Amino acid sequence: MKEGLYDVLKAKFLISQNALSNWGMIVMVVFLALLMIANIHFFESKLTQINTLQNEIKELRSEFVEGRSRLMRLKMESSVAKKMEAIGVRSSSVPPVKIIVRQKESDNQ
Repeated sequence: MKEGLYDVLKAKFLISQNALSNWGMIVMVVFLALLMIANIHFFESKLTQINTLQNEIKELRSEFVEGRSRLMRLKMESSVAKKMEAIGVRSSSVPPVKIIVRQKESDNQ
């Protein structure tokens, strides 16, 4: 076992008689390792992009809720009445009357 460990450390498996098959395996392992590293890098970049987009979605959702609540406050009758009083328009105390327009009957019928 001691001699086998020394052979591996001295890289005798790369220069021996059947070294060509060992080199093919080493190239394949290196290629797979590089492919795995590239895949992990791609995955991490996508993960950071997803986190950034999720944070942006949260911010936009909170802005939407804030805008909607502000609009609800502005649409209330009391706030509209206050703004209209500032320019001199008051709400009427007399209810509106419905006007009905009737067409004249034509003589041709």
